Amino acid sequence: MGLRKPGDPFTESNLIGSESFGSVYKGVLRSGTSIAVKVFNLQVEAAFKSFDTECEVLRNLQHRNLVKVITSCSNLDFKALVLKYMPDESLEKYLYSHNYFLDIRQTLSIMIDVACALEYLHYGCSLPMIHCDLKPSNVLLDEDMVAHLSDFGISKLLSEDESDLYTKTLATFGYIAPGMSLCFCEFEH
Repeated sequence: MGLRKPGDPFTESNLIGSESFGSVYKGVLRSGTSIAVKVFNLQVEAAFKSFDTECEVLRNLQHRNLVKVITSCSNLDFKALVLKYMPDESLEKYLYSHNYFLDIRQTLSIMIDVACALEYLHYGCSLPMIHCDLKPSNVLLDEDMVAHLSDFGISKLLSEDESDLYTKTLATFGYIAPGMSLCFCEFEH
């Protein structure tokens, strides 16, 4: 499963996003499939835990509204996740740009997609999970504008006896990321 382009694919020209624990690059497999490669910055100590958490969480999750992990790469000095590429980028682009707009149908569809992803995480998994980082930049949009929840680096897997405790204490009461206030909260019903 090699990249088509020779040389280092992790260059500024392929950079599609940055976050506290690393950077995301666009790549193309030999088959022609576009991918996103999330490369963890191992100079940041918390990146190790973030990578381990994402691998643990995503290896057992499959839902149409969660970002699809193709594979992971890990050795002592390199850690990365290979993800399905989302060509319409993130919800953040549409909420905070004057050049991109969502009509009411698209907005409602995205809200339903994210709500379905959260419902699956909270109630459809063998162990409930709290995402802990729901914000517009973590809602990715595919070519059909279907929303996919991403970035599980600080998520929490809960045991049966922990689910009530965490759903009451993880969220910051009264706060939701700007632009998400019309959508959802990760609170207990």
